[in-house]
Amino acid sequence: MQLFSYPAPPQWPALQQRAAAQQAQDIDQRVEQIFDDVRRRGDAALLEYAQRFDGADLSAGLRVSLEELRAAAAQVPAALQAAIRQAHANILRFHQAQVPQPEHVETMPGVQCWRRAVPVQRVGLYIPGGTAPLFSTLLMLGVPARLAACPEVVLCTPPQRDGSVNPVILFTAQLLGITTIIKAGGAQAVAALTGGTASVPAVDKIFGPGNRYVTAAKQLATRYGVAIDMPAGPSEVLVIADASANPAFVAADLLSQAEHGPDSQVILLSDSLPMLEATQAEVARQLRELPRAEVAAQALQESRAILLRTPEEMLYFSNQYAPEHLILAVQNPEQLAEGVTSAGSVFLGHLTPEAAGDYASGTNHTLPTNGYARNYSGVSLDSFLKKITFQRLTAEGLRHVGPVVELMAEAEGLQAHARAITLRLESLALPQR
Repeated sequence: MQLFSYPAPPQWPALQQRAAAQQAQDIDQRVEQIFDDVRRRGDAALLEYAQRFDGADLSAGLRVSLEELRAAAAQVPAALQAAIRQAHANILRFHQAQVPQPEHVETMPGVQCWRRAVPVQRVGLYIPGGTAPLFSTLLMLGVPARLAACPEVVLCTPPQRDGSVNPVILFTAQLLGITTIIKAGGAQAVAALTGGTASVPAVDKIFGPGNRYVTAAKQLATRYGVAIDMPAGPSEVLVIADASANPAFVAADLLSQAEHGPDSQVILLSDSLPMLEATQAEVARQLRELPRAEVAAQALQESRAILLRTPEEMLYFSNQYAPEHLILAVQNPEQLAEGVTSAGSVFLGHLTPEAAGDYASGTNHTLPTNGYARNYSGVSLDSFLKKITFQRLTAEGLRHVGPVVELMAEAEGLQAHARAITLRLESLALPQR
């Protein structure tokens, strides 16, 4: 990690920059070609991409069969099944607390307004496969989708070389009651969810992480009227550590993000030079022991350790950076947490690793990256719901609010709006037959 000592605030923006997306224009053009191909050829295009990118022959079909789904549990160790069930219970418990309550308000006598939550009707969940099949992300997306009672949930995930889907992903899908599972990955899966094919239902909103091609594909999907969970990029963590922090713990937290991918970013802030130096030594030591050491080492090349003067200065830097994950490894984390204004998820104290939130504490790990925590929230139950407002006026209500509307509409020059009120008020003044 690069070390910076007491950088002046004008230098901070350069230190807060994420790794630049390489060949972004080329990626966008390729994704547009894939969308066009899937729109024209449908399933045939998906089968060809599965062969080309995944080395998988899916001539038997793109959908996971019920037999495949049922057989998955036998391939998952009992201890892992129990862990997934416990994580499911914790995530469900946290998201159940987010169920919206009815809101009925009488704004004036006879004017009733209320709001009702309605599930997004068709949602698509994209779960990466490959070297790190993210069954934990399936829990994070599937639990609120089911809790919201979305009528149609479609799961897309890349096939393995033998044409199967990772059994842990299938076990988790079965636990969630998801049965429409498509063997498709990458931008082509997003394209299929956007426009639909013979095997893949079109959806209204797409959720899930992915590489730069998947990210570009999700952004392209919005141009076709399909919503997405949020803009997303490589994973990231910022740790604020004071002299009370354990360097081994901090190093492990930094590496847990670095091992996600070579374009992940980790930032360490401290007001203690010995803490920074000890943590860097621990990072080097622990890195040698990681199976994904090469990946983590590449991520560390774009990562920084920064010495600042005070906790307030560190917090100000963090709020500007707006990290996906923020760890407060300090003596009084609750006090510092009061000042957090931009972060996806916050982890307080020396015994709260970010990995807990990634898997099983209960909060959702699908979070805004690349600075979007300044204006986006992470995935929650609300992400799978639409809020529709309703209102009803009685005769008394119309008499109260009507003159207000007439005056405002006339002032804006919208006479038809005023007339919609005036005609009704006149009808109320007529003798009733």
